[in-house]
Amino acid sequence: QIDLKRYLVIKENRTGRRKFDSETLLKVILFGFMEHGYVSTREIEKLCKTDIRFMWLLQEEKAPSHMTIDNFMNHCLTDSIEEIFNEINRYIFEVEAVDLEHIYIDGTKLEANANKYSWVWKKSSLKNRQKTFDKISVLLKEINKMIVYQGIKFDIRNEYAIEYLEQVTEQYVNLVDLHPETIVRGKGHRKSTEQKHYDKLIEYTEKLKKYAEHINTCGDSRNSYSKTDTGATFFRMKRDYIGNDQLLPGYNIQLGLCDEYISVFDVRQYASDMDCFQPLMEKFNETYGKYPTYPVADAGYGSLNNYIYCQENGMEKYMKFTMFKKETEDARYRDNPYRAVNFPINENGNPVCPNGKEFHFLYSRAIKNNKYGRTEELYQCEDCSNCSHKERCCKCEGNRIVRLNEELSSYHQEVLNNLNSTKGALLRMNRSIQAEGAFGTIKWNRDYKRARRKGLKGVIFELSLISCGFNLHKYHLKKIAKLSAA
Repeated sequence: QIDLKRYLVIKENRTGRRKFDSETLLKVILFGFMEHGYVSTREIEKLCKTDIRFMWLLQEEKAPSHMTIDNFMNHCLTDSIEEIFNEINRYIFEVEAVDLEHIYIDGTKLEANANKYSWVWKKSSLKNRQKTFDKISVLLKEINKMIVYQGIKFDIRNEYAIEYLEQVTEQYVNLVDLHPETIVRGKGHRKSTEQKHYDKLIEYTEKLKKYAEHINTCGDSRNSYSKTDTGATFFRMKRDYIGNDQLLPGYNIQLGLCDEYISVFDVRQYASDMDCFQPLMEKFNETYGKYPTYPVADAGYGSLNNYIYCQENGMEKYMKFTMFKKETEDARYRDNPYRAVNFPINENGNPVCPNGKEFHFLYSRAIKNNKYGRTEELYQCEDCSNCSHKERCCKCEGNRIVRLNEELSSYHQEVLNNLNSTKGALLRMNRSIQAEGAFGTIKWNRDYKRARRKGLKGVIFELSLISCGFNLHKYHLKKIAKLSAA
């Protein structure tokens, strides 16, 4: 029922034998991912030769080789697979009347196809680059002492650009009349002072290039990457087969499900699920032309930024915050009189501690990592001397200073009211069944615990095929169940 020919145009023109039919190849690939979860090209080739169902799909065609399937994936499907996924979803969602108002969100860390100990740390690169800057300053001071008689002096800076260091090297070679092609190397040869300076300039330039490459690869949103898969970031995984709590290279996989179907997916390089929520919702809006009314997620997604984002886009707040469980189940924590949020407010608008002392406003400061420019207010107790509650109060809030964010507290109360209602309890139950159940099926039933392809684009391609197979499998299971019931 779906015209997929417009997505199956092979870009390159090749001569040789007749090419395999694109639609037939796509059917074979999707059926493989539908039946077996993730399936390699060699496994598809084998199934085309041995499985009667794949033979029927081929319709008298000769079984394709694994290279034919691989070339078709790389040259035809890589750029269009997400559009094919959306087309499949449009048909299924229309036939099944899928509810797009409720979306159940969950994420997991997927190990990348990269070596375990291939990490590059952004902070280490920044630190070592600064050490190299200091060494360059020392070196340039030595060089300036040597060429002072020529009336030339190189600038000493706090930081050095690679281009500037290359210019210094070129000028220094001309000043001391050094010929790089004739310099001595190897054991038993004595190097001149000029050659030693030249070698150090070359060494430091190469180091700066290496550190610049590391920092640029990490970008602004990451602190690490893997040398053997530059798209992967090092995370802590729940399943640590190394057994020594090491960081492993991986990707943060996000799924949004509606009525048991994967409606949207995303692959991110962030360790925190909080940073993945808004991109996932933007992708949902781009695909379906609207935001879901009820986004339901666990405690990894509840933050001030995400609550404000939901408020601005007309979405209800059904994402747990970090302390939701304690707020709900631990009465001692919830009703603790020494928590700042439980302090009563007097007629002056200031909080009052259990000892009856007033907290005076100090200043407002920006909340860390808040892109909406929100602030929190800091208050200090007017007098804590001879206070019988001092030890418990200071232990709770620290240094007689409390932080209050009324906006966040109001959002927390709204989330508590939403999730503790009858509807909220049903939505939480459905999220645990649908979202976590989908990951259970994909990772454990279908054995997709590690990415096979490298790079962010390759992992997105894999997850697109897996999502297509998951939805097709779910659709036909429901279809069979309806026929059986009838």
